[in-house]
Amino acid sequence: MNYVWAFVVGGLICVFGQLLIDYTKLTPARILTGYVVGGVILSAVGLYDPLAEFAGAGASVPLLGFGHLLAQGVMKAVDEIGLPGVFTGGLTAAAGGITASLVFALLAALVGKSKDQN
Repeated sequence: MNYVWAFVVGGLICVFGQLLIDYTKLTPARILTGYVVGGVILSAVGLYDPLAEFAGAGASVPLLGFGHLLAQGVMKAVDEIGLPGVFTGGLTAAAGGITASLVFALLAALVGKSKDQN
């Protein structure tokens, strides 16, 4: 049943984004940024953890999960080192995922074949 709820919640997150694209003048970049900010807000008010426990990867893989990761990193760093943690905590928490995405993108670019856009 965990797979079903992950699929349903992740799908609803995607449906909401698609509706924003179809029925508003928001650009995809603004919608994606909104998802990250939404994850930060849900984390700050304590609603993200219950959602992630219920939906699993359906809530933690999309950009909401990235926003939650940034918020948790900042909160932890502020507890440990104070105000400078606001600037370093998010990047420290997300460093592994960011590095992995860069490495895999580089590998894909080296293995893949580019095509002309025309």
